[in-house]
Amino acid sequence: MGKPTGFLEYNRETAKVKPPLERISDFQEFRTPLPLERQRLQGARCMACGVPFCQSGAVIAGMVSGCPLHNLVPETNDLVYTGNWKQAYERLKSTHSFPEFTCRVCPALCEAACTCNLNGEPVSTKENERAIIEKAFAEGWVKPEIPAVRTGKKIAVIGSGPSGLAAAMQLNRRGHSVTVYERKDRVGGLLRYGIPNMKLDKSILDRRIHLMEEEGVRFVTNADIGADISAEELLNEYDRILLACGASNPRDIAVPGREAKGIYFAVDFLSGVTKSLLDSNLTDRKFVPAKGKHVVVIGGGDTGNDCVGTAIRLGAKSVTQIEMMPKAPDARTANNPWPEWPKVCKTDYGQEEAIAVFGHDPRVYETTVVEFLTGKKGEVRRAKTVKLKSVADPSTGRRRMEPIPGTEKIIPADLVLIAAGFLGAQKYVADAFKVKLNERTNVSTIDGGYCTENPKIFAAGDMRRGQSLVVHAIHEGREAAKAVDASLMGYTNLQ
Repeated sequence: MGKPTGFLEYNRETAKVKPPLERISDFQEFRTPLPLERQRLQGARCMACGVPFCQSGAVIAGMVSGCPLHNLVPETNDLVYTGNWKQAYERLKSTHSFPEFTCRVCPALCEAACTCNLNGEPVSTKENERAIIEKAFAEGWVKPEIPAVRTGKKIAVIGSGPSGLAAAMQLNRRGHSVTVYERKDRVGGLLRYGIPNMKLDKSILDRRIHLMEEEGVRFVTNADIGADISAEELLNEYDRILLACGASNPRDIAVPGREAKGIYFAVDFLSGVTKSLLDSNLTDRKFVPAKGKHVVVIGGGDTGNDCVGTAIRLGAKSVTQIEMMPKAPDARTANNPWPEWPKVCKTDYGQEEAIAVFGHDPRVYETTVVEFLTGKKGEVRRAKTVKLKSVADPSTGRRRMEPIPGTEKIIPADLVLIAAGFLGAQKYVADAFKVKLNERTNVSTIDGGYCTENPKIFAAGDMRRGQSLVVHAIHEGREAAKAVDASLMGYTNLQ
């Protein structure tokens, strides 16, 4: 259990973070991990609780508490403390496909459920995992796991995001022949083009992709299934198809002036910047420019924050982030007790940078855009906003946000980025494979599992469950791999 008195002796310590005004000069990762000897002391803080909520992945009050992958958190924390790094890696990889991704981009559901949260700060499990996986890569412990025997079964995975990659890794190691199809020019899905480089350096992604190729996974890029390649062709060639295309329909806003030039979906803005960065270090200028512009970001989630940080790096004149909901409390309230996910206000890296550059938090709460105002050439120039209030629906009792008359305001807006989330799977893919979509426009599966009504076609990740976290997508991919394997072999020994 680490050190029995460790949580009393050692304070929580995390990676050194480059100051905002320094890190905005480039798109590089800006966290410097602790030296391993100091990281070991963070492992000592784990108490090996009798009920380790950190690894439970249970749904409490409609929210997941603890790691959905059920990582063996107390075990790995103990092994970090004792310096048994190789054994810690073996424990971690038994439940986790890509700890090098989640240790950078996961909101750390494990830490939110840590018992130390009751009267202090949680164990730094996320950074312990980063130390484990990076030590493993540095020491050469992460090697291609090539199956000794091939089953002769062929599987096509459509989509190379975290769920598709996790499923492909598991199914290939089982001995099946796996081909992953990606419609973009590079593998990785939203890991590649949805998450900015300063959060997840793409060399980290490439490192894993190369390993998977050595293991025998085949990747085909620039392949838009349902458009460039027919579903019938794949159904004839492969024994099973796994759809892992993500929730790719961005949520739009229907207000006057929406057709103006200079209004983009956040995912298109972010992917354009990352592609230009990878292709030419931004010298080709093939991205939406933000330099000298008043940028308005609509949406308060992680994607909105990524837009804030990216716009600042591109030289935005100002950044305003509009959120419909009220500001969350700074600390847990009585009706949000541990170990529920803490519904508290989080100031992320992009907002920190905006505060440092512009002198104030970019977020404007309880507000929405009701109209875009354009210039002579049809380009967006201003946005009209209105304040909102929460009211109860008399028929259902549910609360909704309604405009407050007389609170309209005009703000400058030369570039608008819509980061309002995603609605579900893209219909043309579902239609191509003749699979049904449910009321949430996600692919419908049988009895909540991973198989569709067609026994050859499975679905996983955001395409099945809706927009979610990378860690959920990895879990979905691993579970879908079990289902696909069992359907082919009559049983599965995948973990």
